[in-house]
Amino acid sequence: MNAGTVIAISRQYGSGGRELAQILAKKLGIPLYDRQLIHIAAAKIGIDDMKEGDLKQLEEEIPPLSLKFMPFYIFGMQGEKPLNNQMFEAESEAIRQLARDGSCIILGRCADYVLKNFPNTYSFYICADDAYRAERGKSIYDGKTLRELKEEDRKRGQYYTYYTGNLWGDPANYTAAMNTSRITLDKGADLIINYIETLQQ
Repeated sequence: MNAGTVIAISRQYGSGGRELAQILAKKLGIPLYDRQLIHIAAAKIGIDDMKEGDLKQLEEEIPPLSLKFMPFYIFGMQGEKPLNNQMFEAESEAIRQLARDGSCIILGRCADYVLKNFPNTYSFYICADDAYRAERGKSIYDGKTLRELKEEDRKRGQYYTYYTGNLWGDPANYTAAMNTSRITLDKGADLIINYIETLQQ
């Protein structure tokens, strides 16, 4: 795999996307950036003294749509930007800087959109069948039901659309999509590596 390769992973809740990203990072010997980005962004905008739970909530929520809703991808917002939007901007700049610095994996945070014009960058959407997700919800996600997993996906979809103007999970937005209920996570990581190496030939 070429030096400077960047992989952006977006995933359905309960699909094993985070574990797959961790396996990928280990196999490739490159860093994985996930929750660290919250703290990097918080430091950039001067709110790094907030508790992690509060930062996570701030990061995930979008401003109420009733307040003169204008998707974030349409720039030129009047007045001071909401703190949520400042967080997104700071995370996006951190993601771009990490991509400039060298090979890495970015989990979530609209990285496929943020890095869409970057060379040597590949994005993957990880999904899974409902039965697979329901089982993982019970065994891995503290007994969460499929309904709860889908509610998290609904929030992710709103966040993604607000900041990008695109439909979350639409295969056209990614280099490729993968259903992890049809393959082990380890083999899924190998498949992604082989796919990128084929594109780089």
